[in-house]
Amino acid sequence: MPTPTLQTDTLKGLSSAAAARRLAADGPNLLPGSTPKTLFGIVLGVMREPMFLMLLVAGGIYLALGDRAEALFLLAFVFVVIGITLAQERKTQRALESLRDLSAPRALVIRDGQEQRIAGREVVRGDVLVLHEGDRVAADAQLVQGQLTVDESLLTGEAVPVNKLPDPQMRELAAPGGDGLPALFASTVVTKGVGLAVVQATGTATAVGRIGEALATTGEATSGLQQSSRTLIRNLTVIALLLAVSLVLINWLWDGRSLLESLLSGIALAMAILPEEIPVILTVFLALGAWRIAKAKVLTRRVPAVEALGAITVLAVDKTGTLTQNRMQVAELAVDGASFSAASDELPETFHTLVEFAMLATPADPFDPMEKAIQAFGHARLAGTEHIHDDRNPEFQYDLVPDILAMTRVFSGARPDTYLLATKGASEAVADLCHLSEADRQAIQHQVEAMAARGLRVLGVAKGGWQVSHPDTPWPKTQHDFDFRFLGLVGFFDPPRPEVPAAVAECRAAGVRVLMLTGDHPATARAIARQVGLSERAEIITGPEIAALDDDALRLRLKQVDLCARLQPEQKLRLVRVLQQSGEVVAMTGDGVNDAPALKAADVGIAMGERGTDVAREAAALVLLDDSFANIVGAIRGGRRIYDNITKATRFVFAVHMPIVALALLPALLHWPILLLPVHIVLLELLIDPACSIVFEAEPAVADLMRRPPRPLSASPFALGNIGYALVQGLGIAALLLGGYALLQHFAGWAESDLRLAAFTALVLALFLLILANRDLAHAALFNLRGDNPWLARMFIGVALVLAAAMVIPALREVMGFAKLSLPPLAAALGLLLACGLWLQALRWANDWRLHWAPIE
Repeated sequence: MPTPTLQTDTLKGLSSAAAARRLAADGPNLLPGSTPKTLFGIVLGVMREPMFLMLLVAGGIYLALGDRAEALFLLAFVFVVIGITLAQERKTQRALESLRDLSAPRALVIRDGQEQRIAGREVVRGDVLVLHEGDRVAADAQLVQGQLTVDESLLTGEAVPVNKLPDPQMRELAAPGGDGLPALFASTVVTKGVGLAVVQATGTATAVGRIGEALATTGEATSGLQQSSRTLIRNLTVIALLLAVSLVLINWLWDGRSLLESLLSGIALAMAILPEEIPVILTVFLALGAWRIAKAKVLTRRVPAVEALGAITVLAVDKTGTLTQNRMQVAELAVDGASFSAASDELPETFHTLVEFAMLATPADPFDPMEKAIQAFGHARLAGTEHIHDDRNPEFQYDLVPDILAMTRVFSGARPDTYLLATKGASEAVADLCHLSEADRQAIQHQVEAMAARGLRVLGVAKGGWQVSHPDTPWPKTQHDFDFRFLGLVGFFDPPRPEVPAAVAECRAAGVRVLMLTGDHPATARAIARQVGLSERAEIITGPEIAALDDDALRLRLKQVDLCARLQPEQKLRLVRVLQQSGEVVAMTGDGVNDAPALKAADVGIAMGERGTDVAREAAALVLLDDSFANIVGAIRGGRRIYDNITKATRFVFAVHMPIVALALLPALLHWPILLLPVHIVLLELLIDPACSIVFEAEPAVADLMRRPPRPLSASPFALGNIGYALVQGLGIAALLLGGYALLQHFAGWAESDLRLAAFTALVLALFLLILANRDLAHAALFNLRGDNPWLARMFIGVALVLAAAMVIPALREVMGFAKLSLPPLAAALGLLLACGLWLQALRWANDWRLHWAPIE
């Protein structure tokens, strides 16, 4: 394979125009993956539905009976059902595709001389990728600057990361797995280092694309609600078929009706029993709910996570960047008891060495906000002095490890056998490396606590030297093998986000406990917690304390504290598991590679979108696009609203099906004229579907939504309380309509067409009453026509127009078996409707009085 010729200036990258041309020529940087459902696939799915098959059978029976008008009318509904399904599927698919576009991998590139964050699909050959620890490589590329360690196990199966060294001369990429080579491959993960790489292949031309791995997209998982609804529908289908067959046999063998007429009655009953709207409700509500949450800057990577949002009981959040603005600035310096405030103009000579070695201990192009603050402060305050060393590169580096919370960079010294060391880290760790006396340590600790109490995050800085006796002397295994001199302390300030106090208060009112996780000093954590109103408790648990406790002791301890300080990222996973063992539903935020296991284990893992690594984002269920804590609370509110509306829609579906089932079954059993035929039930279904998937989905949040405790994770809209209340609603309406039907038939002697007109009109209008009755059970009044749902009025107008057309248009009236429009049937329908309204209102009053009962919702 010839090496591509790429004309790229590494420092400026491609121009936007050149990138657009290459994107048009090569296509988007996408790997093979799932494709949206086709029109044929959607239609085929509709044809497999029991409701569709029943419509076809019923239409065929009408043709066999010679009723062409009824048959054509019924078969026309087949296309209407397909059209509604297509519209719903398209709406859901658009929402899911929007989520996929947002959740696609992102890439940091240099274009037009500036760093830009773009969608991974927009990366083209010749783009300069800026790679940091935790990034997932967006395309096959060659490292041209910096040094990286990359996990290529996805391609090679080898768990040990490999080192990548730069090569400014563009070459053909070697095979994956090469140590010390410049080749980088799409979908591999940077585990260490910072570098620039020039893209050589995208999309299906990459190594992972050639093997056909579908890594860039993932299929939508099925939620627990969707799984339980399928079980419910399957069971109801069996019941519907058994009852329908029984009714056919009774009508045919016992009542003496023809087989075809008996089959029509059985099909009508089966169609009445099947709540086929339930799968539609769950699919549409979860997909559109995730889309609504994404508009509030919380991306749902896995739609089923929406279901768990309303059940969260503990929200464990990072302090930096989530509760605070993640805009670190050097605020204070301390050297031998003297202090310097960054508000002062000139930096005294006393503090020059401290700042110099803090800069040496920091990469020149850092990713961490504190390290960026060090470099910015040093370059501003030491400009023009001999203390700036941008041209010096370390010979070796000791990274932060759990038992030594400090990092050391080793530079060549003035002579070949000497080395200069620059160290920064937690003040107690740096003091330990300097082997200070107990008195000196106590003095430093008092100073650190005083700075932390002011809300500052504090790092210690030290310098050291090392002389070797032989050029081949190996590097010492640990930083403790060097001699260091303590230089001083650097204090950073990261102000809280202004919206956090109100969001924390909203969490508290909603019964959601907020737990702060931070690697900072305990006093810093306490100061920020008090500023945002997170906790007034004085107690704090630290990482070393957590390590010393067993799970049972830690479980008890976590009930007493809201702040976890000096925490190691690896300890987050243990915290999640201990909290879950205590029965908590845990949401966890994280941004680093080490946070990924905890994010995956949490009930709702939330990755940071701005500062988070790709690995963390891919492990999480949600991605916080702007890292704002207030938006996490907004997502919880959105999740509760979605579950609330699913509960309301489910209650409505079961309530509205009861009178339909009763009016389809009982007249046949009691030898009355048949009231509901398949054409009537299909018309009702066409009204019920939009009520479920549009009206209830658009219902706004109820007033007390964030003043309730979290719902149990095991709660279900199909629970006995919710379904039982729906059945009582529906049975009452069914009894009233059947009672009116009997009175009009036996005592008034009405004809079958007049009976059907009155009863069907009342049933259709009762459908709208059921919508009102199931909107918000917190209101005692049934007719709560608040105007915060724009679809409510549209639904009412639509129901009225459909009903008027069925009563007025002669062809439709004949198909529906209605009498000509006259005052008595309309008056009877309104009387029945009034009785239904009084029944539903009485239920609401009874529910309001029985406050000691378990809540319905």
